[in-house]
Amino acid sequence: MKGKDPELETLSDWLRAGRGARQAGVEGCLDRIRASDGAIHAWVQVAPQPSTGVGKLAGIPFGAKDLMETRGLATEYGSPVYKGRIGTEDAAIVRELRSRGAVLLGKTHTAAFAYRDPAPTRNPRNLEHTPGGSSSGSAAAVAAGMVPLALGTQTLGSVLRPASYCGVTGFKPTYGWFSLEGILPLSPSLDTLGLFTNTPADMLRLWQALDRPSGHDIGSGAGVALGAPDPLPELEPEMTAAFKSALSALRSAGITVRPVDISATLVQLADAARTVMFYEGARVHRERYQQFGDRLGQLAALVREGLEMPSTRYDEARQFIAQSRARVLELYKATPVILVPAATGPAPLGLDSTGDARMNSPWTAMGTPAISVPMRVGGGLPLGLQLTAAPGQDGRVLQTAIRVGRMLGRA
Repeated sequence: MKGKDPELETLSDWLRAGRGARQAGVEGCLDRIRASDGAIHAWVQVAPQPSTGVGKLAGIPFGAKDLMETRGLATEYGSPVYKGRIGTEDAAIVRELRSRGAVLLGKTHTAAFAYRDPAPTRNPRNLEHTPGGSSSGSAAAVAAGMVPLALGTQTLGSVLRPASYCGVTGFKPTYGWFSLEGILPLSPSLDTLGLFTNTPADMLRLWQALDRPSGHDIGSGAGVALGAPDPLPELEPEMTAAFKSALSALRSAGITVRPVDISATLVQLADAARTVMFYEGARVHRERYQQFGDRLGQLAALVREGLEMPSTRYDEARQFIAQSRARVLELYKATPVILVPAATGPAPLGLDSTGDARMNSPWTAMGTPAISVPMRVGGGLPLGLQLTAAPGQDGRVLQTAIRVGRMLGRA
């Protein structure tokens, strides 16, 4: 459902375009929103805001997840208890983009409080399926060609999983590399800003436009290799087949892919991340629960369970995450980029669930950069290949994602 204008389909196209073309492109985005958002429901509010600066992103539109404060625009956290709330300031990342000339087009839907109550958003690739959560609106808006880039957040898998489900590129940078000022927290030691674009090349160009280090890919020297879990984690058949096919294609293209024994660790890390989220989330939202109770939806149950959780269990989870991070850092020395599925399978049918985050939450817990790259899937629903690297190696994982994407025919 991308726009018909071939010149401004991707962020790379926008960055090459002149001022007049960008202005016309914004109108084209608004036309596509008017034509298709009645079915997709990616947006809470569409109200283009003036940029507050100049730069490489001048005139390029973006959407911001409704977890982010935005001055003068709806900031409702995806919850009916905050319906009609208007932001009084811009979150730090919104300020940064606007200061570089980007045009805030409006607010995209989120699962309530970035947890489990789904947004009304539908998957543009098949309207009967979820787009994933909690950054559902941002992923759908990019997938539908409504904007060339959008902002999300990830506490477990809320960027990478929607990217996989919607067939776009989602990037979760190293933990702490972007300020979360002005973004409603859920679990402070896990919450990470995320970005959506159409392709890995778009994502690298966005990264460069934000003056972040570009890095290098894995190269082609002797001994350089990618890693992949062996045995594979428990997956749905579609993802197992697509992941194995992607590894085969990379090997055929001359890339060494080495097995890494990590699947059991990933399962335990997913459990540890959930423990941390419940413990911290309960304390972040305790006063809100005291005020609104069960009106908070599924977040209310998280608060109740998290407040009952002993601190020793939380401490053990944090300790396990630290130990696992040290072990995985050793694996990265031999395989500087590790490939894993970006989700357990394709987007589930229906809108009652936003999907399973266990392929993403281990990397969120360890604070590593991770990117989801669309794979070839024939006529089926989209599936993403996830690339991860050591903390701080964001440029490397972006460069390698472009290389891998080209080999898979999806750069």
